[in-house]
Amino acid sequence: MEGINFYWPLIVLLIGTISVVLLIVSFRIHAFFALIISAILVGILGLPAIEGIDNAWVNAVENVMVELGKTAGSVSFVIAIAAVLGVALTESGAAERIVDRLMRIFGEKYAGIALLLAGFILSIPVFFDTVFFLLIPLAIALATKLKKNFLFYVMTMGCGAAITHSLVPPTPGPLVMADILSLNLAVSIIAGMLAGFLPAIVGYQYAKRLNVKMLISPPDFVKAENGGQPKELPSFGVSIMPILLPLLLIILGALLNVWYTDIEEKPLLPEAIEFLGNKNIAMLLGLVVALWLWAKQKGLSMKALGEDMQRPLELAGLIILITSAGGAFGAMIRATGIGDMINELSANGFSINLVIVAWLMAAIIKFAQGSSTVAVITTASIMAAILQSAGSLPFHPVYIYLAIGFGSMAFSWMNDSGFWIVVKLSGLKEKQGIRAWTIMLFFVSLAGFLQTLLLSYILPFN
Repeated sequence: MEGINFYWPLIVLLIGTISVVLLIVSFRIHAFFALIISAILVGILGLPAIEGIDNAWVNAVENVMVELGKTAGSVSFVIAIAAVLGVALTESGAAERIVDRLMRIFGEKYAGIALLLAGFILSIPVFFDTVFFLLIPLAIALATKLKKNFLFYVMTMGCGAAITHSLVPPTPGPLVMADILSLNLAVSIIAGMLAGFLPAIVGYQYAKRLNVKMLISPPDFVKAENGGQPKELPSFGVSIMPILLPLLLIILGALLNVWYTDIEEKPLLPEAIEFLGNKNIAMLLGLVVALWLWAKQKGLSMKALGEDMQRPLELAGLIILITSAGGAFGAMIRATGIGDMINELSANGFSINLVIVAWLMAAIIKFAQGSSTVAVITTASIMAAILQSAGSLPFHPVYIYLAIGFGSMAFSWMNDSGFWIVVKLSGLKEKQGIRAWTIMLFFVSLAGFLQTLLLSYILPFN
């Protein structure tokens, strides 16, 4: 168990992780190429020690390309759907209707809760920046009308959006993370939503107290990035359907699959529901509803609708490339035998809590390079490699999933595009943004981590 050969997988893991961070932070290389280059490096360093291959360099490159394709095939369709779905909800006025209904329910007195829930709900299918663009005019209008609470409104809506952006599929980061960790998608959705409530309360309370200490006036502009809303908004029931339909189908399909596990021939109806609950089909059905609503509200022809889908699909392509590169990087890490090393260490009495490792690793990678998506994918890939051969966990692997998600929220500062979106659209200075946004998300991340760690002991579900 002694010597460099035993610890070589860990050394390769450290080299690979440092390579990703340095290429992105110091050399300003795009995350896609940084992950691919690092994956090849890990393959060159790690594969010969495991498989004894003659031409390690060529083998490493070919393996990276194969794993790149595997990950793309697994997640690309759903990511493309999620990108178009988010734009459809915004352009059709459905997202605005959801916010409007929440505001009516809670009223001005509880507007902070309404905005928190609006961000929490909308960020499930819609990207964080789009949600913020959508909600910031409402926060400005409310604060101008009431002459108070602007910072409170901004922080609460951003808090809700940041939590589901990091924890709940089909947002790309959590979606790919669930796939890498081989978690049931329904379990990931339910766990992410439930685990987000307590940290959301922590963020809400911090924003409430900070609002008293920092008196921030709303800027004299209202930035609407949603492309212009139709005059008449759709009904709330139809507006929420593209979000609820796929979530309910995925959860129902998973429940039926568990229920009929011991039956050799399933009845026709459960098989049909299980088919509809497949993540690809469920998301496609939600997209169909959203596209129909978009076309109906804007009076678009099929040709015009197809042209308008070009922009979100281009964005989806970039995300697919990054997530696929992350999957390839993780595969190369797994090939080093890091899981076997951890397993042997555990068998010899070396105890290490993988929930703590997952949170710390995601937080460090987020701090170093700024992207929550890159932090989630990179950490999930590394943790999957560790879990693959590390023996049985004392808790359900969903706790690793949650720890990574919360870790990716820990440090949102000047190298994070989300930080600048919040600061610039809210009219905050950089120091104010760090005091408000950065610290709030750190407390949210810490609360989520402590909650996850505690639950892994109390309710292990293993």
